[in-house]
Amino acid sequence: MKYILTALLMTSLTACAGAAAPPVGGLQVTEAWARATPPNAPVAGGYLTINNQGSADDRLLRVESAASQRVEIHEMSHDDGVMRMRELVDGLPLPAGQMTSLKPGGLHLMFIQPKQPFVAGQTVQATLVFQQAGTQTVSFEIRALDAAEHGAKQH
Repeated sequence: MKYILTALLMTSLTACAGAAAPPVGGLQVTEAWARATPPNAPVAGGYLTINNQGSADDRLLRVESAASQRVEIHEMSHDDGVMRMRELVDGLPLPAGQMTSLKPGGLHLMFIQPKQPFVAGQTVQATLVFQQAGTQTVSFEIRALDAAEHGAKQH
């Protein structure tokens, strides 16, 4: 019975893996999620929050994932009433003591050429590569295509 309870507890914790990854180099990553995609979609959006709890600035240099051909860090902005999106080729600054949120309509990750459709209820793994803190593997919870920032499932 003890082993069954332990197994159930571990399964429950694994199910919430997208909620928060252990801190690496003072960086705490939470709420990693991506939108489901229709078949043959050329891109998928990924979102998360990075809390730099350290005393030094850091930078998200790149993101790597076997789930897509590549992952780009993007920024969306409004310019004279026109929504513009651009890749942050120098990475994303993470100021010390501040939280940086990647969310729909703003900063986000773009999974380019997903190898398979992103299906709601599944997860996608990606490795965040930081300038100071090294690497951190994160599990992105796939949410429904119409999911909002805090979507259907909260932790």
